[in-house]
Amino acid sequence: MNESAEQGFTLLEMVCVLAIIALLSAVFLPFIPHETSRSRLQAYALQAATLLMADRDAAIQRHISIAALVDAGGRTIRSGASQAAIRIPDDVHFEAVLPQTCHRQAALSTIRFFADGMSCGGTIALARFDAAYEVRVNWLTGRVEIVSRDIGIN
Repeated sequence: MNESAEQGFTLLEMVCVLAIIALLSAVFLPFIPHETSRSRLQAYALQAATLLMADRDAAIQRHISIAALVDAGGRTIRSGASQAAIRIPDDVHFEAVLPQTCHRQAALSTIRFFADGMSCGGTIALARFDAAYEVRVNWLTGRVEIVSRDIGIN
């Protein structure tokens, strides 16, 4: 038998190996955890800030008080002016620092905006490994801002 005929792989062997790899990938890929990236964390902060700014704008335009619900336990932020909602993934640390009262009434886990643009304020913190973002609502002006904080890994 000729030595050159026994060297290398046939096309059929290569197709079989690729089929096995594809099958294993299809079976095990759903079990690989998908972690929130730094850019996706920033996107959640931007979404939260946009939702809050829209609620503030709606309060000013409609001349009414509007409250966005911040449910840290349920990991959601819901608009008080629309049906918009944001769900924060489980791998992101989600914390809210909110006032207990707003205009002498219980705040009940909300960030409230008034017709004059003011607010009772609040902060929503989102963190993941080496990055953290805070969405801050100024209690006096109602201004919404995002503050980035880098977290050092020790």
